[in-house]
Amino acid sequence: MISTVKKAIRPVWAARAIHKSAVEVLKQPAPEDTVTASFGKFISEIKPQHLSPVVLHRSKRMVLDSIGVGLIGSTTDVFELALQHCQNMYAPGDTSSVYGRKGIRLSPILAAFVNGVATHSMDFDDTWHPATHPSGAVLPAVLALSDMMPANNKPSGLDFLLAFNVGIEIQGRLLRFSNEAHNIPKRFHPPSVVGTMGSAAACARLLSLDPTQSSHALAIAASLAGAPMANAATQSKPLHIGNASRLGLEAALLASRGLEASPLVLDAVAGVAGFSAFYEDYVPQPLQSPSSDSHMFLLEEQDIGFKRFPAHLGMHWVADAAASVHKVLVGVGPGTISPAQVEDILLRVPKSKYINRPFPESEHEARHSFQFNACTALLDGEVTVQSFTPAAMGRPDLHALLSRVRLEHPDDNPANFNRMYGEVQLTLVGGDIVKGRCDTFYGHWRNPLSKDSLRKKFRSNAEVVLPSEKVERLIEVVEDLDQLRDCRNLLSQLQ
Repeated sequence: MISTVKKAIRPVWAARAIHKSAVEVLKQPAPEDTVTASFGKFISEIKPQHLSPVVLHRSKRMVLDSIGVGLIGSTTDVFELALQHCQNMYAPGDTSSVYGRKGIRLSPILAAFVNGVATHSMDFDDTWHPATHPSGAVLPAVLALSDMMPANNKPSGLDFLLAFNVGIEIQGRLLRFSNEAHNIPKRFHPPSVVGTMGSAAACARLLSLDPTQSSHALAIAASLAGAPMANAATQSKPLHIGNASRLGLEAALLASRGLEASPLVLDAVAGVAGFSAFYEDYVPQPLQSPSSDSHMFLLEEQDIGFKRFPAHLGMHWVADAAASVHKVLVGVGPGTISPAQVEDILLRVPKSKYINRPFPESEHEARHSFQFNACTALLDGEVTVQSFTPAAMGRPDLHALLSRVRLEHPDDNPANFNRMYGEVQLTLVGGDIVKGRCDTFYGHWRNPLSKDSLRKKFRSNAEVVLPSEKVERLIEVVEDLDQLRDCRNLLSQLQ
């Protein structure tokens, strides 16, 4: 009798459980209505006609600058280490070209990696707001994938630019869904997070993946993303860009083979971290389908920031402020400030621990030092590629100035690339005070480099490893990229 009662009860309990489960399932959004699905649909359905003349113009400038930065970056020690590692530790490949190395080819994955390392090896690559380095994570992957495609099926220049812009757009959208992301980072290096996602999106677009595959590519990339800020100002920081580029490409290739991942990686799921693992205040928002309305790319609304010298973006404010002080004391033309003239140097800068480095011991630390870049500009009137050589870094006059530096962090100077400023106050031995301030440096998205300035930077960088005729040809090819039937002309100029 007891056992009979138990049997009678079980169906009632089971029915309640099934009913409860059905209610919970009904509360979940349909797969096609998720934020993640909207991103996959956008990647798959966006078309070249959605690229406005402004977006085409700005993105071609980004491509040109990023190639130049990658070419000069191929001369650095960290690039050489990464290249040797790939050549010695992995099976040989002969598919995709390597910046600045004629005759060397690697598998697409490894080429994306080493070219990404080259792009960030000097911290010379472009920057956006909210803070990230958008091009370095995407362009090497798109180049490597284009190299991988058959000669009779290379993407057109316009399709190449569309994929590149999709990678930039996805990064910008994800960053704008977090207030934390608007400030100079403390936990994750942004390109290692959104850059990996952007690389995956760009490659998914170039591979013509369907919406579901594109969503899976993003979800796979999320599992491969992230690097801590502790490795800033070391040789490992350029690996963040290299990994973002290659791992995003790898995610897209895996998705193209049918590998699946979470369909909710970009959605808010209570008790389960998706993209919110990287930005705790991330509030997911869907992307509007380009098929239902015209899409305005974020690059149309906000230009990109190009660096005039190879250092962390925050250094450009203090360098310009210090250069203005140098000009007051020295005037126009060559000349230096003697440390004997200087009693005190006060820098008013945002509070950001990893770029407060009073006495940097390596070029990578120097590229992340308010003090070093301000004092270099005080001495020389500018900061250049040569400022980070051992000879320049070891100058006694520079170290004498470094010993006189103090920092203040005013409340009205936030660690935010859109709102910060740099101020340099020099107290001379006689008591006179000279001040310089920069609110928007030349090259910032509010004050973009002119066409001539951008090309001057490109030539200076690219001519370190390429003959001048090839450099000029690259300028022409990138300028006309949206008109090319296929991108072979671009690929052939990079070695």
